[in-house]
Amino acid sequence: MSYRDNPADKHASAPPAATGYSPTHPRIVIVSASVGAGHDGAATELARRLTALGFAVDRHDFLDFLPAGLGRLLSGSYHRLLTLAPAGYQRIYAATEHAARPGPAVRAMFRSAERRILRVITPDTRAVVSTYPGASQVIGALRLRGRLPVPTFTYLTDFSVHALWVAPGIDAHLAAHAIPASQAIAQDAAGVAVTGPVTDPRFAPATPAGRHAARRRFALPADAPLALLVAGSWGVGPVRQAAAEIRDSGVAMPVVVCGRNQALADQLRADGIEHVHGWTEDMPGLMHACDILVQNAGGLTSLEALACGLPVASYRCIPGHGQTNAAALEEAGLAVWIREAGQLGPTLAELLDGPRGQAQRAAGLALHQCRPGPAETIAAAAVHRPPASAARARVRRPARRRIAVMTAAMAMTVSLGIGAPVAYAYSGAGAHLSAVARYFDRDD
Repeated sequence: MSYRDNPADKHASAPPAATGYSPTHPRIVIVSASVGAGHDGAATELARRLTALGFAVDRHDFLDFLPAGLGRLLSGSYHRLLTLAPAGYQRIYAATEHAARPGPAVRAMFRSAERRILRVITPDTRAVVSTYPGASQVIGALRLRGRLPVPTFTYLTDFSVHALWVAPGIDAHLAAHAIPASQAIAQDAAGVAVTGPVTDPRFAPATPAGRHAARRRFALPADAPLALLVAGSWGVGPVRQAAAEIRDSGVAMPVVVCGRNQALADQLRADGIEHVHGWTEDMPGLMHACDILVQNAGGLTSLEALACGLPVASYRCIPGHGQTNAAALEEAGLAVWIREAGQLGPTLAELLDGPRGQAQRAAGLALHQCRPGPAETIAAAAVHRPPASAARARVRRPARRRIAVMTAAMAMTVSLGIGAPVAYAYSGAGAHLSAVARYFDRDD
């Protein structure tokens, strides 16, 4: 792949895997976001693999680059939308799914993060990687304007590609599978390559002995079919309903992971669900103990289950990316999307013991054999590039006027109630911010 200072090589093929890495530990910067756990999970595994290849890796949370707590407001607003107003989130997602670019309020918010990101790009940096769409928008804009002289990458953590994932200026968009890759290409993403998933190596098929040991460790029945029901680190969606329906199907016993949602765990136990877990660091063990995964968001956990050889079913999916990911996973033959409650029992039975389950297990394991992987692809570009020059464009301190304008922009964003996502969806509602957006859209 050719990585130019002014990237313009659309849809380039992946570079060859790098060999003979320099012992001087060139640096790679990864920017994720603590919005749920999927973006951070992918960043953690990418960092581990790149470190093993001989790179020094710096990791940063994009939310920390936004000023005055705006990042936490953004994350909290997103969480509240999913839990309190899922129909509103669906409307926002649908309205922005194929937008050519973010709305003016969101562009202003992203622009406010540029200086902080530039400050963490040290002179020995060889590449910058994003696992979060907002970070990609900022990094791509900097690259496009010549402020980042090193290759930039987006690793697509979702199986479906929202428009916000595709950022002008990013050199390469790395996808786990051909389905998200084709969606990225359709939205004119640059340098699209299929590089496979990034999952912790602990997620691997269990041996019979390992399966029995995991069941003993979690106090699970030794022989009953078990369906692992997950709802992300936030435990969102109609989880109680799904757990009861799995139990009542008689096909499998639900084992529910509630993430950090303690209230949900308490409610499930009160509902009579026997096997309920909160946040756990031993998800590989739970997957080794179970026979099938039922999920509602289509994120990293689905890919981890596929690495363990578990069939995956999408059921009672959350709006927006939960539904588009379910559709993409089904199109890829990696998961079945159960759209009606009456299909639940028969589909689970088919996945446990039928040809569909066997086909999904084979496809899931094959997916994780993709080579070169994302870390090797990033390394191949980084190792042959000079480090970021110390003579790059100097970052100027924001003037008092700009500070005042940004403060006003943040105040108006907060006043929207649910923050920047709504401003992104309803560009008209961001008309009050148009002057601010134009100000921040200027080149420095």
